[in-house]
Amino acid sequence: MKRILLVHPPVSKPGEPPAGLARLAGALKTRGAQFRVIDANMEGLRFLLDNPAVPTDTWTRRACRHLYDNLAVLQKRETYQNRGRYIQAVTELNRVLAHRSVPHRSSVSLNNFTHDELSPVKSGDLLRAAQAPQDNVFYPYFRSRLAEALGEYAPDVVGFSLTFLSQALITLAMVGFLKKQAPGVRIVLGGGLVTSWARGPGWRNPFSGLVDDLVAGPGEGALLSLAGLEDTAGHCLPDYEPFRDYSYLSPRPVLPYSASSGCYWGKCSFCPEQAEANPYLGLPTGQAARDIEELARAEPSGLIHICDNAMSPSLLRGLARGKPRIPWYGFARISRALADPGFCSALRRSGCAMLKLGIESGDQRVLDELGKGIRLHESAQVLKAMKSAGIATYVYLLFGTPPEDEAAAKKTLEFIGHNRDYVDFLNLSIFNLPKGRPEAAGLDTYDFSQGDLSLYQGFVHPRGWDRGRVRRFLDKEFRRAPAIARILRRDPPSFTSNHAPFFTSGVW
Repeated sequence: MKRILLVHPPVSKPGEPPAGLARLAGALKTRGAQFRVIDANMEGLRFLLDNPAVPTDTWTRRACRHLYDNLAVLQKRETYQNRGRYIQAVTELNRVLAHRSVPHRSSVSLNNFTHDELSPVKSGDLLRAAQAPQDNVFYPYFRSRLAEALGEYAPDVVGFSLTFLSQALITLAMVGFLKKQAPGVRIVLGGGLVTSWARGPGWRNPFSGLVDDLVAGPGEGALLSLAGLEDTAGHCLPDYEPFRDYSYLSPRPVLPYSASSGCYWGKCSFCPEQAEANPYLGLPTGQAARDIEELARAEPSGLIHICDNAMSPSLLRGLARGKPRIPWYGFARISRALADPGFCSALRRSGCAMLKLGIESGDQRVLDELGKGIRLHESAQVLKAMKSAGIATYVYLLFGTPPEDEAAAKKTLEFIGHNRDYVDFLNLSIFNLPKGRPEAAGLDTYDFSQGDLSLYQGFVHPRGWDRGRVRRFLDKEFRRAPAIARILRRDPPSFTSNHAPFFTSGVW
């Protein structure tokens, strides 16, 4: 049997265990595989924080002085009742990270990594990162940590979970280091970003000779095969045991859990899931409900983060029928059931603290042309029913879609303003056109990025509502509306929806 080492690379939000690796760890543990897990994101960020550059200004000196107090503050319940103290802690931690990374021509924060010269959507830049890992700000950390793992554990296979663009350059730097230090080790790359690349139009693998295996989609079967085991044990729970010793920056243990992959709706125009041909695969409702009950029993002080793209109606019904359990939150589509105050009350009794809702637009024509399957009057009813039940709402809006124009965007402003008392948090996004979508055939498209790994392309907006106009509208009109500004100020910086539940009564 071969030994597996799983690595979650920097940078992503350090508030909870990585969902993908917890799921893989569960599969490997159930089948009796030999494996270890490194949350290099948590370890790497702590390394930078524990080894700051010499402060050169008053703000940075103060941030360094408060460093350990700020880390501890984010793990305390009281902090989430004092928004000012929370913002101070996050801002000062980000200041230390930014100051630490400047000499390396990069910028690190608690939720992002960028480089002044290298782009994560250019394969040539990723290969440059692999060729010169010593230039990466995290190099002193992963040089020591990976060398230690190679010496003590001697893995046969090292798998990197690459989910976000903010991880790409660091991941390839780590891969490049490993390739030089242990050329006989098999290197595997998987995760959400790898899936998007590999299933995109015109994909050509630029990492041949550097990465031995690229895994698109769920990685359990591939890893078990590499370990020399058969995938015969069926469904299994994620395993959080490898992450027990990490001090994640949250006031309660967070348990990420997925009951499905893909999207059960699958009818929205310009959907990235469709572009990647990701099928919807969901657990039976009874199984998912039992899983969540078991997680609640195992971690009675925890918070369950349901990571599905959208929780299915059957799963919501199954949870609503269940007995009270620890708090949970997730993403749900607007539906008639959620407009029922009685159903929302049942969800609240089951532990639902917050639901993320993709309302997208306040113009019915736009929603219809995008195939969202949402009725605006139901959206308003859902928001009111959630509020009456004590469930917080985290609302997602999308501007600049092909059917939208300025008049439609103003209708969204009016809709949120009218329902401001029922919206707890807001996320504002500008539309990106996924490459390879058939709906783009009628649009005048162009490459807005020189990156060969970019997942999106530019387009000439058919209604003249281009990104520049959208940004000006959001900055000068939407965000400045007093009612909306108050909602936007509630959003937790850096951690956003991952920490939002802790600011609600439903978690406590």
